[in-house]
Amino acid sequence: MRLQTMGFVVSLALALLAAPLAAEAQQPAQRYRLGYLGPGSGSTLPAALDAFRQQLRHLGYVEGQNLGIEYRWAADRDDQLPSLAADLVRLKVDVIVVEGHTPAIQAAKQATSTIPIVMGVSGDPVKTGLVESLARPGGNVTGLSLLTPELAPKRLELLKEAVPTLARVAVLWNAANPVKVLDWHETQAAASALGLQLQSLEVRGPPDFDGTFDAATRDRADALVVLPDGLINSHRKQIVDFAMASRLPGMYPYREFVDAGGLMSYAPSYVDLFRRAAMYVDRILHGTKPADLPVEQPTKFELVLNMKTAQALGITFPPTLLILADEVIR
Repeated sequence: MRLQTMGFVVSLALALLAAPLAAEAQQPAQRYRLGYLGPGSGSTLPAALDAFRQQLRHLGYVEGQNLGIEYRWAADRDDQLPSLAADLVRLKVDVIVVEGHTPAIQAAKQATSTIPIVMGVSGDPVKTGLVESLARPGGNVTGLSLLTPELAPKRLELLKEAVPTLARVAVLWNAANPVKVLDWHETQAAASALGLQLQSLEVRGPPDFDGTFDAATRDRADALVVLPDGLINSHRKQIVDFAMASRLPGMYPYREFVDAGGLMSYAPSYVDLFRRAAMYVDRILHGTKPADLPVEQPTKFELVLNMKTAQALGITFPPTLLILADEVIR
């Protein structure tokens, strides 16, 4: 039943968002203003943001001509999000796009009930009260969701395939983000099914990382799993450097970690999701209400492996894993 429901939501979303190519190529005559709210000091998903802008341009929205984008960054301080969201509301932007952080989406929703809000990505928007349901969001919030419970077991399975002796796994997550509690519970259930022990490494802000790393070192974990979050992604270099210094194989939630030297990542294609977010913006600017645009779930996932890091850690990726990989960094 869940798979049928997910299939219905995705199919309905694709049908509603689809538009003739000729219409997409038309230049909007009106000038629009978007607000863009992000949790970091700049975009934590730069490739995805580039894809969002490119898709907007493909749809006929050109920054500096018929489109202006007001960017607001919280610099990893969630306490700044309400004032930043309120500032975008005061500017009377046509749509607010939130990069992908549940507290940021909540701040935008609390700041306005009338300006449409598009979630670049979100965790579980239903359980966190952002939308009424995926198929019928209600209110002024819609967009993309990472509501994929199968991700937690899949990440652990792939990590165990790379490290067959795996027994104890440290899990790094942002405990200040309410949706991450759900991710943590899903990871616990997946670990129990695989016979793995977990160590919870909780952070709530930038000062917490060093102490958390010390705890992981003391408890001698065999590997590291990192849960997706804006704060976490902002500190990816620090996290990857720690994992390498501690010789911890890591499973990461964004391919940017692997580009920075992490071992492996398994994640939705954020580039694909943000292209879809631009299409939500287009439909809303053409008059479709957010309440009538179903929240879409990811359909494309990518496994990225870093061969150089594997060699440095003394890990040999099995052929089955190499075949599954979408990209192998050598």
